[in-house]
Amino acid sequence: MLAFLAGLLCFVALGGGYVARGQDAKGTRFVCTSIPIDADPNCPLPPIPMQSTSPQEDELRNTVMQLRETILQQKETIVNQRDTIKDLTGKLTQCESASESTMLDGKQNQGSWRKDFSKTSGKDTMGDLPRDPSETIDNLGRTMQSLKDRLENLEQQQMRANMSGAAFPNELHDLLQRRLGDLENQLLNKVSELEDEKSMLYNETAAHRHRTDTALNTLLERIHELEKGNSGFKSPEDFKVSLPLRTNYLYGRIKKSLPEMYAFTVCMWLKSSTSPGIGAPFSYGVPGQANEIVLIEWGDNPIELLINDKVAQLPLSVSDGRWHHICITWTTRDGLWEAYQDGEKLGSGENLAPWHPIKPGGVIILGQEQDTVGGRFDATQAFVGEMTQFNIWDRVLKAQDIMSMANCSSNMPGNVIPWVDNNVDVFGGATKWALEMCEERLYDS
Repeated sequence: MLAFLAGLLCFVALGGGYVARGQDAKGTRFVCTSIPIDADPNCPLPPIPMQSTSPQEDELRNTVMQLRETILQQKETIVNQRDTIKDLTGKLTQCESASESTMLDGKQNQGSWRKDFSKTSGKDTMGDLPRDPSETIDNLGRTMQSLKDRLENLEQQQMRANMSGAAFPNELHDLLQRRLGDLENQLLNKVSELEDEKSMLYNETAAHRHRTDTALNTLLERIHELEKGNSGFKSPEDFKVSLPLRTNYLYGRIKKSLPEMYAFTVCMWLKSSTSPGIGAPFSYGVPGQANEIVLIEWGDNPIELLINDKVAQLPLSVSDGRWHHICITWTTRDGLWEAYQDGEKLGSGENLAPWHPIKPGGVIILGQEQDTVGGRFDATQAFVGEMTQFNIWDRVLKAQDIMSMANCSSNMPGNVIPWVDNNVDVFGGATKWALEMCEERLYDS
């Protein structure tokens, strides 16, 4: 093309037989002389006589100049695009070497596959993991599910390509399978590491719990030793049990149990200022009936006496923080009961579990109400305060005997359950202290 245009330019110049002249505004004249293509430009030619130009020649000259400028611009564009063509040619060669027989659709899919594989290979999906093991396993599971979905998508594309006659790049499929296998192995390793960390954490927690339990047991044993060492009472009955907190683990327990009884009298000294309700000063439970005998003041309810889970409300009030002597009598004949406070009978009634004998072989608990025999205490029903002289008889005491005990004019230990030091155990922080009841009451008054 360039040779043709140069020849055309020279042909026009030589064939016309003219000399172009120009004249600027000041009258200076420039002479442009055309020479043949093979002529030496260093060899001067004889001047050609100036001739006048026609409008057609001027138009032809302008056209030739425009063609020359176009040729120069195209040459510059070709030079600029030569590197781009070279780069594209190299990439095309690589693509052809990957799959020479791939159809147009197969090439397009291969490009998308290479793009996805590049993303998968370029980003380590097993990178930084969150500290929470549950969140880590969820993230890993989502990553594996995403990879499996992508692999299934590729397999579906392979099936469509086979049906359409396009070949699927097997080496790319194998490479993706290997990559997915590597990621699955990484997932299993991470899960194994998390399980090991969980096991280590559990072992450390169990060891800490064991140390805590050991220290607590040592402390309780020391308290029990101190409680045993506090038995230097003037007499075996001159002591009190202190239950200072409303919990489900402070209580006392009577070692002896009750025989079968058809009547009883229960007497004790109580001191409490807890409200609402002083709780359960004592309870007696037997297999099959945890509420065989219970004395309780719970919430805003009055003090209640339960026998075989039947209830009678007693007109007693002992929550003023002072020592009070209370006695409860009951007989199975017609279920008759009486309630005494500080030696005076304040109430009586009948039809409380009539003709029901008190069952033997149960457990007597001081300070707690039993939901099962000897256990399942409720902190809201616990007694808070102090008690002493807890005695039980298997008969109904006379009123004058009860008045004598309340006035400290006589001492009558229970013939079934007497109040003696070696018959009472305390647990959970409950304590036994020396006490001379009558002197304490005089001081209280």
